[in-house]
Parts: sequence; structure tokens; C-alpha cells
Amino acid sequence: MALRARDVMTTRVVTVGPDDPVSVAVHKMTELRYSALPVIDRRFRLVGMISLIDVLRHREEGGSDDVRVGAVMNPDPLSVPPRASLNLLAHRLRSYGELRVMPVVDGQTLVGVVTRSDLLRARNRQNPLARLVHRVKRDDLDRLVAPPPGRRKRATPPDTSPVREAMTTEVVTARAFEPIDSVADRLVELRHKSLPVVDDANRLVGIISEADILGKEPLSGRTNGRSVGSVMTKDVITLSPDDPISSARLLIAEHGLRMVPVVDRGKLVGVLSRSDLV
Repeated sequence: MALRARDVMTTRVVTVGPDDPVSVAVHKMTELRYSALPVIDRRFRLVGMISLIDVLRHREEGGSDDVRVGAVMNPDPLSVPPRASLNLLAHRLRSYGELRVMPVVDGQTLVGVVTRSDLLRARNRQNPLARLVHRVKRDDLDRLVAPPPGRRKRATPPDTSPVREAMTTEVVTARAFEPIDSVADRLVELRHKSLPVVDDANRLVGIISEADILGKEPLSGRTNGRSVGSVMTKDVITLSPDDPISSARLLIAEHGLRMVPVVDRGKLVGVLSRSDLV
């Protein structure tokens, strides 16, 4: 029996309302390390999606965080019904580069979300018993466990400050020779979207993302012993630790990047993410 959106979706969804200030959405996304949030009305109907990239672009245009979420959100988000196949979900998440969270809507009511991480988990569940165990455990977690805490948010330095003052220096990395499955497990466990790939001398050689791992057959569960180096993105946009934060913010907003490696003389010294800039 083919997996459906309802089999892998998260039902305990953090949301915001269209009349909430943007600052509330930013707080929830940065504290819980989410890239986007569904926007619902008082009847739990999906009316939009707001992401960190929406906020960064809004700020680049001179906007304030005091405005309503409704003025910044995407008012026409993609969504799927609970019975949607995971192949359809994977196609949409892969086809729309900035989209990582897919709302699941029954009628007009939001009932869950599916992320790329959920699809990575689904790759390893190929038999009915495993699906049932996962579903029971997931339901228990939805009822009993609060969202995991994110890292403590620090104040973003002024735009004229160098990137080194905002970047994260404790970086989780991958190696080109590692099996894809082990890196996929690391992404899911740590709730990262991508990892820099480095060599023995800590030189940056690429980036491996959820989308790279899911590839063209996201639900096959077959990696055939492939390594990170066979699927990683090798042409990587980078920053220098001396670049001004204003330039970094513009780069991320214009290209829709989630994370940019910071490189000094060819070696990885940190990463700068959307959450570091909001």
C-alpha cells in the first residue's frame, strides 16, 4: 500500500494568524528553528505561508516587523489533501526550490504539514509493520511532546558589521566519501536542511542538502551505496568572514538561500543562515 501524506505528516503544527505582527512569526521560527509557518484564520483555515526568506525580503524593502503577517505572507500557498501520494509531494517540494514545508489541507482546514525531512524518514520505511510502528509513535509524540527548543537567539549585529560577528562557527559537516544514508540520518536527527562538505584540510568542496539526497526518486529508499560526493552541489555560493552583513542579507534574499558557507582562504570557518540574520 502506497504511503500518503496523512501517513507521514506532522499533525502538531505551529502556526500564526494573519493579524499577528511579523515579529511574532520571526520569534517562533527562530526559536523553534523552522523555515516557514502556515498562516491560519480563527476557523483553522489555511490562508497563507510565511517564511524567513519572506521576512528578509520584506526588510530589504524597508519593511518593519510591526506590520501584520498578512502583509508579508504568501497568500496563495501550495497545499495537498491528506490522501495525496508522497510522489506528488516529493515532486512539488523538488520543483519549487524555496519550498520545504507542504501544508496538508482537508477541505480548507489545515490538518498537518509534510517537510523534506518527513520524506527522508519515509525512504527507510518500506513495510507495513514499520509504517504502523512509526504512525503510533508519531501520534504519541504529537500528543505528548512539546517542540524541541532551538539554539538561543543572539542579537543580530548592525548591517555594517562583518559576517564573522553573526555566523555560526560550530559547524556540522559531511565528507564526500560518506554514504548518503548516514548523512540523511544526520540531517533528520539534527533538523538541518543542508551540510557543508569538506575535505581532510577543512576546505569546502560542496554542499549536501535534503533535496540533493531525495533526488529524482525520493521514495525508492535505494541509494545503491552512493556517496555524498556523487549527489552534492559542487558550485557553492560562499561568503568571506569580512563581508558586511548587509551584503550577506541581500545575497540570501535575492537567491533564496537557506545557508551560506563562510570561507577564509579556501577553508570553512563558519556558516551564515537565514535565522542568523533575523
